[in-house]
Order: sequence, then structure tokens, then C-alpha cells
Amino acid sequence: MQYDLINTKDALHEYCAKISEAKVLAVDTEFVRTRTLLPKLGLVQVYDGEHLGLIDTVEINDLSPLNAILADTKVLKVLHSCSEDLEAFRANLGLIPSPIFDTQIAAGLLQIGPSIGYANLIEKLQNVVLDKGESRTDWIARPLSTEQLRYAAADVYYLLPAYHQLSEQIESKGMTEIVLSEVACIGQKKTHTLPPEYAYLNIANAWKLSPKSRLALKLLAEWRLQRAREKDIAINFVLKEQVMVSIAMKLPSHVAQLSAIDGFLPRDIRQHGDHLLQLVSRASQADESECPLKIKRLIDFREYKKALSDLKQLCQEVSKANDIPIEHLASKKQLNQWLKWCWFEIDETEKMKLKPDIISGWRASLFTPKLRTLFNNDTGRYHALRDL
Repeated sequence: MQYDLINTKDALHEYCAKISEAKVLAVDTEFVRTRTLLPKLGLVQVYDGEHLGLIDTVEINDLSPLNAILADTKVLKVLHSCSEDLEAFRANLGLIPSPIFDTQIAAGLLQIGPSIGYANLIEKLQNVVLDKGESRTDWIARPLSTEQLRYAAADVYYLLPAYHQLSEQIESKGMTEIVLSEVACIGQKKTHTLPPEYAYLNIANAWKLSPKSRLALKLLAEWRLQRAREKDIAINFVLKEQVMVSIAMKLPSHVAQLSAIDGFLPRDIRQHGDHLLQLVSRASQADESECPLKIKRLIDFREYKKALSDLKQLCQEVSKANDIPIEHLASKKQLNQWLKWCWFEIDETEKMKLKPDIISGWRASLFTPKLRTLFNNDTGRYHALRDL
């Protein structure tokens, strides 16, 4: 397995010229995300079947030649389990590559294995056992060892032949558009973020809180997410969720009460205590009419179990009619996402300006007509706050 380490601007231009005629490229990333909110890109691996390049995104400041290739819609990019890679590309290069063929999605459609890992897929398809010993490498530290570079190179060296094996079967089943559309939907989600004022919707046990505690949680969660984004700090390193919920429940009015909250470190109290107390004070003094609506749960809806059962039955019918594995059609989480979108006055998916997965992308034509009939305020079995 031969590869070139590309760590200068000139070398990058030369390498990108070599692969400029390729129609298909295997691509992977290596990044680090420990205390940061966003991933820090260390390498981008690219292979066209002849030239394998390990592009050092730490050493090279101008990555525009790579960006041009990744953004070229005439070049198919092949990745495996691409969700985090897309996040790394968006955070570091400011783009989402397109189009993308994801070999994990393809393997799932072909029933090789649900959410199969790269190493397992390569072992199944090519009878090659990959060394995963460098998976916890610090990809930002320099220099990278030969072992680290070989590990990174293997992630695209075997990916390209895996694509050729899978794509032939996917094409024969007429599922190529499903694979491409699924990744496009994943990419779209990466470009839509939840507005900070709705960050409290994601907090476990928020439904238990009283009106003023809900307002306190809303203000605290909004501040936490804004600070995480401004400083690029993982949100639980800004303020742990369990600490935030405890503050909202107890509504402390002075520092001594903050200090009594389990898990709230003295360092964090010194740094943020005064500001957090101001937020809590705002909530404590607010009129209940200013507080967020009670947070609903699906199990609070009388018709939830029956609706979920009907949706699962619908999935079985669609699966059978279209020869698509049912586990790839819609998970329970995706069905719940649909029900929340239909029934919740304040819905996370809507606030992100997205639609539920089962009425997006390739699934839309399969599900939308049937869902219009089932969830219809006039003649349907279930009500819906939003129109399809």
C-alpha cells in the first residue's frame, strides 16, 4: 500500500491535479474532538485507485484545491458512515461534499449488516483484517508516525474496492438514488442548528419542572449553548447538564446555594456563578405567563401507542412493497420524530427548519401519501398540528 503525505501547498496542488480526472474518489477524515464542540480536522485521505494522498490539514493553510474537488458534483465521493466526516468538513472547510455514496448505508440496504463498521465490512467483503490500533490517535499532534499514516491510508485503500462491490449490487436493485439521497439528508441536517432559545427542549427531565424552573432552564440552556458555540467548548465542559437541571429546580439566590449543588465545581462557580444567578433571578421574578409551555412527552398522548403501532404497520407494508429492509426505512426514533412534529406545539425539528425524516428525501414519495390519509384533521385517524 503506497501513499503520499501531502503537507505543503505545492504538493496539494500537484496531488489534486493528478486526481482531477477521477470520477470516483474514496475519502475519509481523521479528526479530534475531546473538549471542543466542533471536530478539529487532522487529515483528509483521498484515493482514486492509483494515487493515495494523506492531506495534512494542520500543516496546509490553503486547502482550496481540495475544496474544489470535494464540492465538484461531477465527482462521486465514497465514505463509510459519513455523518461525523460531514461535520468535520463543514466545521473546518466550510462545505458539505456532494454527491456521496456511503458504504455503510449501502451495506445496510443489502442486508450485509445494520450500521456495520468499516473494519467488519472490509473483512466480510475482502477477507482482510484491519489493524484498528491507532483509532485513538491524537491526529492534531505532529509528527504522525508511520503506523498512524498506514492506518489512515488503509481507511481509503480498501474503501474503493468495497464501493465497487457494493455499488454493482445496489445498482442492480435500483437503490443507488436511495443511498445518495440518504446522505444528502444527513448533510442537510448538518447545516441546520437548533436556535439557542430552544436548547432546553433536549434536556432530560425538563418535563418535570415547574413553570419558573422551566424558564430558568431555558435561560441557562440558551446561555450554555451560546457560550459553547462562541468558545468552541463541548457543552458539558461549559456546564454539566445535571448541574444545570439542579440549578433550575432549586432556583438558588446566592453563591452559597450554588456551592451546595452536587457536581458544581468551585472553579466554575467563580467563573460563571454571578451570571447564572442573574439568569435564575430573572426566572424567579417572572410572571408565569412569561414561562415556557409545559414540555410534553409522547407517552402523555392517549393515542400514542396506537399511532406508533399503525406507523410500524405502515413501515412493514412499504418495506414489503419496495423490497427495502424495514430497519432502513424508519427507526422508532424517526417515527417518534414524526409524531412530535404532528403533535407538539413547540417541536425541535420544526425549530431547526427541517421536516421529519420520513417525509424527507427518498422516503417522501413512499410515506407522504399514506401519512396524509392517516394524519388528517378532517378524515384521518389522528390529528396533526402541521400540514404535509
